[in-house]
Amino acid sequence: MSAVLDSTSTKPFTLEDLTDRFGALPRERIRQVPAPGLATETDWTATNAGGDVLCELIDGVLLEKAMGHTEAWLATWIATLLNQFVVPRKLGRVIGADGPYRLIPGQIRLPDVGFVSNVRLCACDLTSRILPVAPNLAIEVLSPSNTRREMERKVADYFGAGVELVWLVDPRSRHVQVFSSPTAVTDLDSDGVLSGEFVLPGFELSVAELFSLLDQPEAPPV
Repeated sequence: MSAVLDSTSTKPFTLEDLTDRFGALPRERIRQVPAPGLATETDWTATNAGGDVLCELIDGVLLEKAMGHTEAWLATWIATLLNQFVVPRKLGRVIGADGPYRLIPGQIRLPDVGFVSNVRLCACDLTSRILPVAPNLAIEVLSPSNTRREMERKVADYFGAGVELVWLVDPRSRHVQVFSSPTAVTDLDSDGVLSGEFVLPGFELSVAELFSLLDQPEAPPV
C-alpha cells in the first residue's frame, strides 16, 4: 500500500488503517495521487477542478464520491422540493453535491444535498470556494459502493462539526434513516414521512412519494 498519513502522525497507514476508517471500499474510489493520507486542500482543489469526479478530503485521503444516475436524480428532486419550501420563506440556501463544506481544517465533505440557514451563512464569506461551516441538514443518497463504516464515519463527522439533522436515503431498500445525533436514528419505510423537524419546521415529504419516482414510467400513448 502507498505511504499514507493520518491527521496526527507522519507514519504511513496500512490497508487495515484505511479499512478501519472507510470500510472495504472499492479501491478505485481512493485516489492514489497524491498518496492516500498526503493529500491537502490544494490537491483537493486541483482534483475537483477537472470536473470528471467529485472527491472529498478526509484525513489526507482524496475519496471519490459514489454517485450514479439514479442517485443524482433522486438528490436533485429532494433539493427541488426543499427549495420550494426554503426559497419563498427566505430561510437559507439548498446546495447540491458539488458544494463543499470545510467541517474542520483539512476535512472537506460534499453531502449530496445540504441546507444552510441564513444564520450560518451570515457568518461566512460567501465568495469563498468552500463554505467554512457545516450545513444544518445533510442528506446522502446511498450508492452500492457506500460502505456501512464509511457512512457511520460520515454521520459522526457531520454531527461533530455542527450538523443538526442527517438523512441517509437508500433507493434500493426504499428506506430513509433519519439521524438527530450519531446514535439517535429513526428508520422510515414507505409509511413514513420525512420532517424538517426543528431545522425546517413545517417541511414534510412522504417517503412513498419520494421513492415513487423510481418506478418505471408508463409509455406514452401512441
